[in-house]
Amino acid sequence: MTFQNTNQQANTSKPTHSLWMKADSSKKSSYESIGVAWEREDGGLYIKLHGVQLISKGFYAFPKVDSTEDQE
Repeated sequence: MTFQNTNQQANTSKPTHSLWMKADSSKKSSYESIGVAWEREDGGLYIKLHGVQLISKGFYAFPKVDSTEDQE
């Protein structure tokens, strides 16, 4: 699989992960959504950030939860 194929696949399927960054360093800090990611066949992630935020620290990638699972 080439990078181009992975990119095309990511644009046509639903994201598998949500990307979040802590707003500050306090224990009760809120999280800001910074993008989404798709799991690749090789186990890696294709990441697409939204906005123009500057990321000077790390960020979190959490598996997306299907909304139909929440209703059961």
